[in-house]
Amino acid sequence: MVMTLTWALLQSLLFLELLSLSVAEDAAVGPVHSLSAASFLQDILHRYGENETLSLPQLQSLLEKLEVGRGDGSHNVSQCLSSSTFFKAHNLTSESVVDAEGLQSFCPTILQQLETGVCRGGAVSKNETAVDGKPSPGEVWGFGVLAVTLINLASLLGIFFAPCVGRPFFRRLLAFFIALSIGTLLSNAVLQLIPEAFGFNPLKDSYVSTSAVVFGGFYLFFFTEKVLKMLLKQKHKHGHSHYTTETGKRDAEEGVTEKLQNGDMDHIIPPPVGSESDLRSHHGDEKAVGSLAVQDLPGQQSSCYWLKGIRYSNIGTLAWMISLSDGLHNFIDGLAIGASFTVSVFQGVSTSIAILCEEFPHELGDFVILLNAGMNIPQALFFNFLSACCCYLGLAFGILAGSHFSSNWIFGLAGGMFLYIALADMFPEMNEVSKEDEEGGRPLTAFLIQNAGLLAGFSIMLLLTTFSGQIQLG
Repeated sequence: MVMTLTWALLQSLLFLELLSLSVAEDAAVGPVHSLSAASFLQDILHRYGENETLSLPQLQSLLEKLEVGRGDGSHNVSQCLSSSTFFKAHNLTSESVVDAEGLQSFCPTILQQLETGVCRGGAVSKNETAVDGKPSPGEVWGFGVLAVTLINLASLLGIFFAPCVGRPFFRRLLAFFIALSIGTLLSNAVLQLIPEAFGFNPLKDSYVSTSAVVFGGFYLFFFTEKVLKMLLKQKHKHGHSHYTTETGKRDAEEGVTEKLQNGDMDHIIPPPVGSESDLRSHHGDEKAVGSLAVQDLPGQQSSCYWLKGIRYSNIGTLAWMISLSDGLHNFIDGLAIGASFTVSVFQGVSTSIAILCEEFPHELGDFVILLNAGMNIPQALFFNFLSACCCYLGLAFGILAGSHFSSNWIFGLAGGMFLYIALADMFPEMNEVSKEDEEGGRPLTAFLIQNAGLLAGFSIMLLLTTFSGQIQLG
């Protein structure tokens, strides 16, 4: 009997012990089940605000803690937004306060910026005006002025090549530089400027391979056309001349049409002969409507001919047209450079390289034309300097516009200009410069020179765009 009572007592004590442990465990777990979304909001409001609300400066402190809201004010959700853009998106003013419900409405925006990683990067110092990897104003102005100065100095180096214009090696060197300018301008437009105008980033949007296909389409047709022309010309060269009068006339008309399309008026209009007045009038008319190629100038003259110029009674109209158009051209170049440097030092350097490759042959041709239109060397240098100053003016406008407004519009304008200069201006000029080799039985030489320039320009821009994240210049 005693044993039975003892066993019953032990069982009761064990049951009470287990019951007490169960109650203690429930008490420990109980607070976890009492958590809610509101408790997290209350904790944030307590730590960053006061009276369960957040002012805009307090909310901005929270965004800085999360490394969000560090962008440049872009309205593109694929880019890092600025804190002011955050506030405008949620209809907040400087006097607004954010309560728990308002803070909860911010969560999707903050979550999207954190998930995409568009605002990742090092912390920005309070005394540094650069945000999201953008250069400071000092870097923008310093690098911009330096780039424009180097471009202007490099373009003026072409003056020293003027005495060598009539030599074959110079014509081939010029063809290479023109092809190089086509490759860099076209590639800079399709790889950087136009995508930048649409808000794309080469490090995040993976558009580089698609843009490279655009250049590939251009090069494919260029390659095919040149090869077919060489093969057909070789076939006609080894064939027999059994053309009828009508066929010959049709071929001649087609040749004239092709020259007109390429801007080659100097080979269609008979060369000037006769008195000095005839020489003057013929040159003035032909150069006003014809090609501006350097080799169209009289090649039989000595090298000093380029330094003497032609004795006009006054400077021809063509000289003023060239100076004004070159000034406008340089202004837009400076606009593109300034806007590019406001985005990043890398973007500015890439645009400057493309413009540098284009300016060397362009300025050389302009200088020789000014001499041939009646200017002496000091006059030609002075007006070239004035047109170069327009590039500084464009740089200032580009920096101011890119710093205070969206630079996408400037990139779109510059991209269209680069496409036009490369395809409508420089490409016919390249064909004109290479015409002597093509007609002299050396079409393969001209073809290889053109290919080397085009592919070199494209490769430079492609490498700069592909490895932009590893290039740190500023």
